[in-house]
Amino acid sequence: MSPSSILDAQRNDDTFDGVLDELQWRGLIAVSTDLGALQHTLEQGMITYYCGFDPTAPSLHLGNLVQLLTMRRLQLAGHHPLGLVGGATGLIGDPKPTAERTLNDKETVARWVEYLKGQIARFLSADGPNGVSIVNNLDWTSQLSAIDLLRDIGKNFRVNSMLAKDAVSARLNSEAGISYTEFSYQVLQGMDFLELYRRFGCVLQTGGQDQWGNLTAGTDLIRKAEGASVHAFGTPLITNSDGTKFGKSEGNAVWLDPTLTSPYAFYQFWVNTSDEDVIERLKVFTFLTRAEIMRLQQAVATEPYKREAQRALAFEVTSLVHGLDETRAAIAASAALFGDGDLADVDVSALAAAIDALPNTAGDADLSVVDALTRTGLVSSLSEARRAITQGGVYVNNAKVDAVDATIGVLLHGKFAIVRRGKKTLGGVISG
Repeated sequence: MSPSSILDAQRNDDTFDGVLDELQWRGLIAVSTDLGALQHTLEQGMITYYCGFDPTAPSLHLGNLVQLLTMRRLQLAGHHPLGLVGGATGLIGDPKPTAERTLNDKETVARWVEYLKGQIARFLSADGPNGVSIVNNLDWTSQLSAIDLLRDIGKNFRVNSMLAKDAVSARLNSEAGISYTEFSYQVLQGMDFLELYRRFGCVLQTGGQDQWGNLTAGTDLIRKAEGASVHAFGTPLITNSDGTKFGKSEGNAVWLDPTLTSPYAFYQFWVNTSDEDVIERLKVFTFLTRAEIMRLQQAVATEPYKREAQRALAFEVTSLVHGLDETRAAIAASAALFGDGDLADVDVSALAAAIDALPNTAGDADLSVVDALTRTGLVSSLSEARRAITQGGVYVNNAKVDAVDATIGVLLHGKFAIVRRGKKTLGGVISG
C-alpha cells in the first residue's frame, strides 16, 4: 500500500461528537488556551491551523510524529493544515532547559529543511480544499531588518513575561545561563503565528506541552498586534509508565528516516512496548477506533502473553511510517529470527537491519560456533559455550548445533549468520 493509499484509508472515529472530543479521549490535549472557544470555532467551518518543525536534525522523530498525527486528525475533520519548517528558527535554536544548543551552519539547516518538508508531506494529504500547505519561516523572517523586528514585533513583548517561560527560567537559574540568541526564540515563533494569521487566516497552533511558552507568545502577539483572539493547545510529553522519556534508548532517538532507524528496529521498538503503556500508545499513534482499542485493552488484561495489542501497535505505526512492504519484511524477519520461518527467505535488507540491532561479530563460514557465542556475548566463556551446545540449546540459522567443534557453515545471502542460544538470546555474524 502506497503512502497516499494509507492516507486515504485513515478515518476519525465517528462515535465521538467531534474531533476535539476524540483528541481529548486519546490524551492529546494537555494544555490549551480556551477549549470551549476552540470548540465553537471548529464548529463554524474549516479553520486553518499550524504546527512548526525545526530542522535541528536530519530527520523527524517520534515526538514529531505525535504532532503530525494530531494535525492529520484535524485535517480529517475538514480543517486546513500548515506544516511550518523552521528555516529561520532552526538557525537560532529553541532553548533547552539544560544547556545552549550547538548551532548548525546555514547550508546544513537548508538541506534539512528540504528533507523535513518531504517528511511532513507524507503524513498529511495534499488533496482537496484543505490540502496541506508547507511553509518556511525563513521566507518572511529573512526579509526583516533588525530595526523592523525590534520596532514592529519586539515592542509587543514584555521581558518579564519572557523571563517567566519555563525553559528560560530554568536556564537563568543554571550555571549555563542563556544567550540573547536563544532568549529571542519565542519572539520569532510568536511572529510566525502572526504572519500565518495574516497570510492564511490561521487561528490555531499546536505543539508539544514543553512549547507552551512559545505557543502563547504567538496568541499574545496576535491579540496585541491585530486585536484578535486565536487558539493554541499543547500535547503532553509522552513518557513511559516508569517515568523514562519515551522514544529514547541510551540517548538515541527513534527516527522516522529508515536510514537512521531501520524499519526492523522501528517495528521492534513498538512490539516491545510494555503492557502498562501499550493502550495509551494505541490511542496516540494509531487510527484504530475506540472500540478496537478497548477490545485490545481487554486482551491485555485477560491474555497478555499473546501480546496482541503490541503486535497491532507495531503493525499500525510501522505501516504508517514505512509502508506495508517494509512492515511485512520486518515481521517476517522477526519471526524467522526466533525460529518461526526460514531465515533464507528473509529479505537481505531486513536481515541486515536485524543483525545490526543484535550483538554481532565479524566472521566467516569457518568461524567456530563456540567463538561466535563468546564473541557476541551470548555466553561468558568458552566452557559455557561448549556446555550450551552439549545441552542442545544452541542454533545457527535455526538449525540445532550438535557438535562442540561445529563451525558456522553456510552464510545467509553469502554474508550473515544468526546464532541463537535458547529461545530468545540472539547474536549475529557478519562476513567481510
